[in-house]
Amino acid sequence: MMSFIRIVFIVAVIAYAGTCATLYFFQRQLLYFPTPETDSSHAEAFTIENDGHALKIWKARSAAEGDTRKAILYFGGNAETVVMNAPQLPASTPDYDVFFANYRGYGGSGGKPSEAALFSDALALFDVVQDDYDEIAVIGRSLGSGVATYLAAERPVERMFLITPYDSIRHVAQSKFPFIPVSLLLKDHYDSAARAPSVTAPVMIIIAEHDGVIPKRHSDTLAAQFENAPAESLSISGTDHLSVSSDSEFWRALSSFFGADRD
Repeated sequence: MMSFIRIVFIVAVIAYAGTCATLYFFQRQLLYFPTPETDSSHAEAFTIENDGHALKIWKARSAAEGDTRKAILYFGGNAETVVMNAPQLPASTPDYDVFFANYRGYGGSGGKPSEAALFSDALALFDVVQDDYDEIAVIGRSLGSGVATYLAAERPVERMFLITPYDSIRHVAQSKFPFIPVSLLLKDHYDSAARAPSVTAPVMIIIAEHDGVIPKRHSDTLAAQFENAPAESLSISGTDHLSVSSDSEFWRALSSFFGADRD
């Protein structure tokens, strides 16, 4: 009997160690899902160079007449083809030109994604766009909310709109793998909650009521950390992580937040 228990214990330890090893070595494949390069008739493509990599950026011009001195930088989800937002987003933010960032390895950009890489590229994009615009706002969706929050903590953004954001990837991962020492294994933490106090620009947080990817409690925890910025949250009922941006309430909130009456 003792031999059987000992065997079961050894098998359990091996299985646990194997699970930890798999999560450690393949964690970035589980976090990032690079999208293929695509074409669009709704935006213009250009490239910027950063850390020896060419990054493909899409620019959708303002729907307003004449030139604008305002820009939005859009950072998407971990499997998002960002330029797919080019038809609708500029129409809802008519006073802004919109720049859609393809992360490293995504949509024609070189390199491989990582937290440090995405943060560095966000700063580089901001610094390039800043040469031509007086005000720069940011939108971050899901994974991109961490990039947007980092950027808003490091650069003078005008305002920030976050869609299904998290307090940190570490906390989200730990809730999904409660018996795994995530903090010891994780390479990319995206700790937005720790950076939120450094943000001073107005913040709008959009939460999906039935979000199974980033549960509401993680968005709520983040919202509470914007102690030096005017921040508000909106939970959109009946939506999940993907469907939230298809809801009319989402687009009304976005248009209002970026509207001329908010300036």
